[in-house]
Amino acid sequence: MVNESLVHPAPEESLGVLLGLVRSEIVRAMEAELAALGVELRFTQFLILKRLARLGPMTASELARAVELDGGAMTRQLDQLEGKGYLRRCPHEQDRRALRIELTNEGNALWQQLTDCNERVLEAAQRSLSETERKHLHDYLTRVLHALRDKD
Repeated sequence: MVNESLVHPAPEESLGVLLGLVRSEIVRAMEAELAALGVELRFTQFLILKRLARLGPMTASELARAVELDGGAMTRQLDQLEGKGYLRRCPHEQDRRALRIELTNEGNALWQQLTDCNERVLEAAQRSLSETERKHLHDYLTRVLHALRDKD
């Protein structure tokens, strides 16, 4: 049984719990959108495609950092996405020991289809906020992130 306080957090719930719950709901909503389209992807695989589409080809370790996965988990995800024809591993131009991960034409086409899903989920998540509140929320979360990353 799910603890009611986790489903409907109290207003004084900790920032960490609230951020975790928001992330969980975004993951759930995005996976529901993917399933409704008949696309067999998990949220992590969606993120990998999104990062490659937005940032371009990169090494597996760069991609792992971008989606916060360890090396083993990234290898499994890349194997699955490569098996589905959405990405390929290519020799790195400057480092012959490394591989570059890039989207295939099929991966690019899928990303174009998924862009609308991503926007729908994020729009739904913010539907109760005014444009000003959305900007403030983005600003606040960016500042929190920078504060956490700042080691000085």
